[in-house]
Amino acid sequence: MIDLIKTSLGRLRIVGFLEGISYLVLLGIAMPLKYMAGQPEAVRITGMAHGILFVMYVLLVAQVAYELVWSWKKTALALIASLLPFGTFYADAKWFR
Repeated sequence: MIDLIKTSLGRLRIVGFLEGISYLVLLGIAMPLKYMAGQPEAVRITGMAHGILFVMYVLLVAQVAYELVWSWKKTALALIASLLPFGTFYADAKWFR
């Protein structure tokens, strides 16, 4: 784990994992709590965490794309992956290893 933090690609993998988890929690737990149980605070808390992780993910994709000279296509696919449930997990398995 410590070795992952030393490189920008490693940091991208960690943040991508956390962003993916936060997205699934937001969609699968917080949103149902808001709309079916009347608890909007679940979305406020989870949404804020997900938003911060999303911004970090986008910035790290840009940094890694620049450092590793990724093609526009690979960079765009890595960014699109963050918009899809389970997308960051796929991106990690397919492009980030």
